Amino acid sequence: MERNQEIALSQMKRSVQKLGSSTENHGDPTLMRFLIARSMDPNKAAKMFVQWQKWRSSLVPLGFIPDSEVPDELAARKICLQGLSRDGYPVMIVIGSRHFPSKDHLQFKKFVVHLLDKTIASSFKGNEKLIGVLDLQQITYKNVDARGLIIGFQFLQAYYPERLAKCYILNMPRFFVSVWRMVSHFLDKATLEKIVIVSNEDERRDFVNEIGKEVLPEEYGGLAKLVALQDVKLTQSEDSSSQQ
Repeated sequence: MERNQEIALSQMKRSVQKLGSSTENHGDPTLMRFLIARSMDPNKAAKMFVQWQKWRSSLVPLGFIPDSEVPDELAARKICLQGLSRDGYPVMIVIGSRHFPSKDHLQFKKFVVHLLDKTIASSFKGNEKLIGVLDLQQITYKNVDARGLIIGFQFLQAYYPERLAKCYILNMPRFFVSVWRMVSHFLDKATLEKIVIVSNEDERRDFVNEIGKEVLPEEYGGLAKLVALQDVKLTQSEDSSSQQ
């Protein structure tokens, strides 16, 4: 670690203490994500970190969201977890045609936490990032959920800083362009720069190459089968490591 990073980390830890909290149970890699998200400003990173702690203790008091708290969302089998990309990032696929706007907004928020935590936990220790794939093939107006998309991306920005390596959007229909334009207004520049709307053969080839055919499902030009989120079993140590 560079000297300036060590200094910023020390200053951030002191700032967190001044805000009445502690970094004791969190490693330097976690704190660095907050620092990077706040342009290495220790005070701003400390404020973001403490806000995350308060949010986490309120929404996720057990430290994780069990399947039993998100049964309706899991029943749709709309999230798939495919293993690691060529760069070692866990690959999560959202099948848009299986999603419908939730009437239970709290359960949906818990589901976002559940899927992000499990995706992160499925990686190896030391990896901090994930790849998201949003497949809009065969979606109709009934599947459109701008609010849900905004919540998902805002959670990533505010509570999972520097977790997103890249997000690919596949098969975007024309009617969805205006929806995406509206959603984009709620995303910061750093997030938007990680989003790739795959719209031609060259971009699709790059997408396949970056993920890797062994991990990518057959539906997207790979060799694997789709694996629903709830069918992926993690060990206790993997599950707990996602919060560090």
